Amino acid sequence: MSIRKVKQYTSRDKRKIRIRKKVLGTAEQPRLSVYRSLSHMYAQLIDDTRGISLGTVSTKSKTLAADMSSAEGKVAKAHLVGKAIAELAQSKNITSVVFDRNGFLYHGRIKAVAEGAREGGLQF
Repeated sequence: MSIRKVKQYTSRDKRKIRIRKKVLGTAEQPRLSVYRSLSHMYAQLIDDTRGISLGTVSTKSKTLAADMSSAEGKVAKAHLVGKAIAELAQSKNITSVVFDRNGFLYHGRIKAVAEGAREGGLQF
């Protein structure tokens, strides 16, 4: 006799599914996906038509280590991640992206990444 396990979706999972139905990244306008853990931020440029990642930046990146040590607080570090992903996109001749907040509310660190990316020259 087997017991059937039913997946319990959190509120964030439901929002994530709803958002991903509408958000699609292409080579010209990739999806900027943002993930927030308790202590780190991750930003990734994704081309959904080919199913590949065009670039990734996080608070754990070695290229940002010097900037991260001088930043005060998680929101300031998230802002630096946004600027860094914008620089990476500019180096790949990408000026416009589709923002995927990954089910997280547009507030705090998610908002800081978006503002940093806009300051870096990305449009969305």
